[in-house]
Amino acid sequence: MEWHDLEKLTVVKLREAAHEKGVEGVHGKNKAELLDALAGILGIERPHEELSETGVHDKADLKLQIRALKLERARFLEAHDHKGLKEVRRKIRGLKRRIRKIHALAPVVG
Repeated sequence: MEWHDLEKLTVVKLREAAHEKGVEGVHGKNKAELLDALAGILGIERPHEELSETGVHDKADLKLQIRALKLERARFLEAHDHKGLKEVRRKIRGLKRRIRKIHALAPVVG
């Protein structure tokens, strides 16, 4: 079984599989937590995220890119360039989605 096979399973099926493997507290875990627990038990590695392909590895880098794009957005607003403005806004939105994805995948410490 591979990571992608686990991702295709529903939360109910993941809970059943985790319970069979001896994971405790399966009913209080969400899908991401169940995936991590099962992958750890089965020895399945998480595939590299799309973020590593672009060379961006953490939220700080993404936030720097967003700040640069916001300056560019201001220039497009002054120039009334709607096509460029739309493209920059789309890039900002994509980077914000990546930040949320990183935050969702980050392990909870505490």
